Amino acid sequence: MTRLASRGLQEILPFIAPPIREILGLMPGAVVDGLEEVRLRMNRPLAVCLNQKEYFLDQNGGTSPLISGAYFVTREDVQKTVQLISQGSLYAFEEEFRQGFLTLPGGHRVGLAGRAVLEGGSLKTMREIGSLNFRIARAVPGSARPLLPYVLNIRTARPYHTLIVSPPCAGKTTMLRDLVRFISYGVPELRFPALTVGVVDERCELASCCEGVPQHDLGPRVDVLDHCPKAEGMVMLLRSMAPQVIATDEIGRAGDVTAIWEMVHTGVSILATVHASSWGELEERPFLRELIDRQVFRRYVFLSKRKGPGTIEGVYNELRQSVIRAG
Repeated sequence: MTRLASRGLQEILPFIAPPIREILGLMPGAVVDGLEEVRLRMNRPLAVCLNQKEYFLDQNGGTSPLISGAYFVTREDVQKTVQLISQGSLYAFEEEFRQGFLTLPGGHRVGLAGRAVLEGGSLKTMREIGSLNFRIARAVPGSARPLLPYVLNIRTARPYHTLIVSPPCAGKTTMLRDLVRFISYGVPELRFPALTVGVVDERCELASCCEGVPQHDLGPRVDVLDHCPKAEGMVMLLRSMAPQVIATDEIGRAGDVTAIWEMVHTGVSILATVHASSWGELEERPFLRELIDRQVFRRYVFLSKRKGPGTIEGVYNELRQSVIRAG
C-alpha cells in the first residue's frame, strides 16, 4: 500500500459512519492504492471508484461489480456521516450545502445530493441528504516538471499565458496545481525566480482550503480566494493582493473571458484550464474562440488519459505550432 493512498483513506475515515468505516478499513492494499471515491447512497450498495471504474463493497471489504453480497448503506449510516462532516451543525455549513460539497482536512471533498431548498427561486441549501461522494485528493508533486521549459519564459522571468486543455478526469487540475507550486517556490535550475501567485479556486479543488488553509502545497507565495466566481475573483485578487500570476480552473463563461482580458492588459500572467480534447472542441466554445483568435494564450498544453491521467500529448504556441523539442 502506498503511503499517499493510505493517508488519504485514513484522513476521510473519521468523517464516515462507524459501520462503513470498519468495512473500508478491511479493504486490501491494492484496492486502497487505486481508490478515488467512496460513494454512500441511502438504501443502495456501498460503492468505491477504483481507477475510474465503480465497484461494490461487501461486509468484509471485498470488491465486486455485482450487487449481490454488497453492503447496503442504511439511513443511519447516511445521517451519522452527515453529522460527522458538518460537525453536528448543519446551519454552520449551510453555504457548503448550498454549493453541494464541502472540503475536509487533507483537501478531500464530499459531494452531496438530496432535497434542494429554494428561496426566492434560488437554491438556499440542501436537506434530506441521500447520497454522499467522498473524493480522495491526490496532489502529484513534480507532475508539471516536464512542462517548465515550455511554459516559463526565462527571458522575461514570467510564465507565458497558458491554457491547460484536457477531457474530464485527465489531470488538468493536478497539473495546474503543481505548476503553481513550482512558480511559487521558483525554479533555480532554470534560473527562474519565485513569483507571487493569486489562485481563484471557485470549486475548491486547486487549493482545497479548509478553514482558510490550503490543504495542498502550493508554495509559500500563494494567496487563495475560494468559493468565489472566477470573473469576480480575478479582479478582486488583482486589486487586493497584486499578484504577478493568476491561476484559475475551468474557464469558459463570458465573464471569465472579460476578466482575462483585464488581467492581460495589466501585465499579470494567466494560468487556466478548460474542458476539451482537441483544437476543434476548443473552437466550439464561443467565448474561448475569441481568446484563441486574438492569440491571448501563448501556450496550450493538451493532456489525455492515454497513459494515465496527466499524459502530455502536446504543447503548442499561439500559432498552434508544437514547441516541444524533438528528442
